[in-house]
Amino acid sequence: MYKAGTPTSYAGTCKILTSWKQQDDLAFLKQVDAVALQQSLRDLDRAFQNFFQKRSGYPTRKSKHNHRQSYRTLNQNDGIRIVGKYLRLPKLGFVRVRQSMEIGKIHHVTITRTPTNKYFAVLNIEFTPEPRKNRGGQIGIDMGIKTFYTDSNGRTVENPKYLETARKRLARAQRKLSRKRMGSKNYQKQRVRVALLHEKVANQRNDFLQKQSSILIRENQTICIENLKISNMVRNHKLAQAIRSVSWSRFFTMLIYKASWYGNEIVKVPSNYPSSQICSVCGYQNPLVKNLGIRQWTCPQCHTAHDRDYNASINILRKGLQQLALS
Repeated sequence: MYKAGTPTSYAGTCKILTSWKQQDDLAFLKQVDAVALQQSLRDLDRAFQNFFQKRSGYPTRKSKHNHRQSYRTLNQNDGIRIVGKYLRLPKLGFVRVRQSMEIGKIHHVTITRTPTNKYFAVLNIEFTPEPRKNRGGQIGIDMGIKTFYTDSNGRTVENPKYLETARKRLARAQRKLSRKRMGSKNYQKQRVRVALLHEKVANQRNDFLQKQSSILIRENQTICIENLKISNMVRNHKLAQAIRSVSWSRFFTMLIYKASWYGNEIVKVPSNYPSSQICSVCGYQNPLVKNLGIRQWTCPQCHTAHDRDYNASINILRKGLQQLALS
């Protein structure tokens, strides 16, 4: 645990790093890019600041046995640059890469090794998105688990449930891994097979979220969503895995950063707004619809038959437009 008097600031730990490099048993530190070591100390400084200000728990050590590893370094004096099919990195020289997009001026780079032993270089560059046009629509979205979302235009997108589909294969591969002697070559081979299955699920989910968020952004100027408290919702152990699998938080993040490219407006409706209980025709609030098991209901006042999710999406759009008018 932390002891009083132990340096935790970036300046204090930098002095210790300098003395470490002068020790014979730690001479390997000189083989590493000095800026990368400094960035690790900056991360440590930020972790302790969050700990002291009670924004997070006590910082934990990163294990060298962790199969996902990364380091970050800054671009100084054009030390990081793309030359043809090669990326120049400090201390490593030219590394052959497969470039996925055109880049501008590089600020820093993060090198990551995945559990499947693949290496990625994520470049932080100067980027000014070009303004793009959308079709100017207005839409409300009600998120779900069985259906990914239902919108106010009556469109329903089913949840592909990639993790649930791969669960049997994952369980079978994990059982095979548990029978291997830890650390053996066969263990490492099977570990990579398990990691590949998880990586495929993650890639499928990311591809689905990217496509759905792009469709909404391109077709609509105003998108109204619920301001869901996902961290509180996952405390329900019966729904936690399903909520994490559907990745609402990541989907909302994609909508927000893509909205800045197209000039869209993302309006967050308060989570305590009873969108499912209110009749979108006459405004009557039916308290019986609090029960999540009720998927279809009829308004006692105007006798309109409602689909729970479609009705909620209309109310979310209406409430979001009201908030937008008042802002």
